[in-house]
Amino acid sequence: MSNSYKLILINKKILLFISFWIGLAGFGFSQNQLRPMHTLEACINIAIKNNLDLNVKKLRAKTSDVNFKENKNKVLPSLNMNYNLGINNGRSIDPFTNSYINQEVTFSNAGLSLDVVIFNGFKIKNEIKQSKFNLQASEMEIEEAKQNLILEVTLLYIQILNNRDLLKISKARLKTTEKQLKRLQSQYDNGLGNPADFTDMQGQYTREQSEIITANNNFKSTILNLAMLLGLDVDSENNFENNFELINTEKYHFSASDIYNDALENLATFKSKQLRIEAAKTGMKVAKSNYLPEVSFFGQLNTNYSSAAELFTQTGTSTIETRDFVSISGQDYAVFSRQEQFESSKINYKNQFENNLNSAVGVAIRVPLFNGFMARNKVKIEEIQHEESQINLKQTKFIFKQSIQEAHNNMVASFKRFQVLKKQVEAYEESFRVNEVRFNNGVSNVVEYINSKNNLDSSKLNLSITKYEYLFRVKILDYYRGI
Repeated sequence: MSNSYKLILINKKILLFISFWIGLAGFGFSQNQLRPMHTLEACINIAIKNNLDLNVKKLRAKTSDVNFKENKNKVLPSLNMNYNLGINNGRSIDPFTNSYINQEVTFSNAGLSLDVVIFNGFKIKNEIKQSKFNLQASEMEIEEAKQNLILEVTLLYIQILNNRDLLKISKARLKTTEKQLKRLQSQYDNGLGNPADFTDMQGQYTREQSEIITANNNFKSTILNLAMLLGLDVDSENNFENNFELINTEKYHFSASDIYNDALENLATFKSKQLRIEAAKTGMKVAKSNYLPEVSFFGQLNTNYSSAAELFTQTGTSTIETRDFVSISGQDYAVFSRQEQFESSKINYKNQFENNLNSAVGVAIRVPLFNGFMARNKVKIEEIQHEESQINLKQTKFIFKQSIQEAHNNMVASFKRFQVLKKQVEAYEESFRVNEVRFNNGVSNVVEYINSKNNLDSSKLNLSITKYEYLFRVKILDYYRGI
């Protein structure tokens, strides 16, 4: 999944959050909450600690760190030792004399080799540089994941606070209706007034009870979403603290252009993508180094052992008759020769290893002449990746610019709607006060009373939703600014 596609999903998730809670009209605040969730700060800290997606990002960063260290170590010499021991049966070459033998031989050899790269087209240097950029990009991606996670937790937390306030309003509605229902029931029991007024009020009462049940159910769903994000189980009997300034007398004073410029400067997502571009650019230099010769220094130290190796020591001389003869004056005389006598002994393991030592040093040059266009293809691949990373950054900037403009427009609309709804609540409060007095004195009927009450209740719910909607949108804009 590309980074730009992930960004689109994040923005869609934000819009889904908004559309979900704006549509709430009577959602309440249940007593079931998360045991450790007292403050937004606590929620964020637990999310950062427990969130699985964030932990995966951290593991990827650790991998990048290992790759960086591995590339740095390439400047060090390569020193290797080899040793083997075996038994050979049948015809073979004696490693001690290099002559053919036909016997069982125990053999052994050991070696030490040293390789140092002197020049390889700055390949190692650029590999170190590229891995460093990738490590920095991975660290920025962790920060990006943290920023996204903080935003998600904050939005869910605000949604919970909104539900709690809506429940208070819903309970207040129910109490007012319950008070009127008791009064009408008393009249109904005494055969006074219009019986339909009592039954209409019963219908209103059950309707508001149903709305509270729906609100509690939706609230549990919201709590479950937060619990899943934080990696915790659902518990109860704790409060969510509201430390937000819900609405200001003045609207958010940063323009969409200001917010976009702050986002370019502060958001980790842009920094990580810019680092990926730098890594891809350095990757092209790494690939191009395959066109250049490689010069290296080498040294070797070797020795061997053979069980067939023997040491011969002279023990004396003896005279032996040969088969040859000489004739002197017609007389044949046998020919004798003096022969040295030797005693053989096995050469021990230690002495053979010391006596058979040999060494070699030199400089090796590898010149690439033809390798099936492998170097050229690697350069092409790195160029494509560099271009793709540039397009990815451009696409991210475009998506953010559009999202910021839309979020800013919605924030302005929320602020204006809040100002209008405040006046609407004031008007409906006065209207309901008058209608309640008229209804209690028998001047108006229950239909007028319920309509007036519903108008006031709906305006209060809308006002509560709008103030949280404004806070919701402000937090999104703060996120874009890198706060």
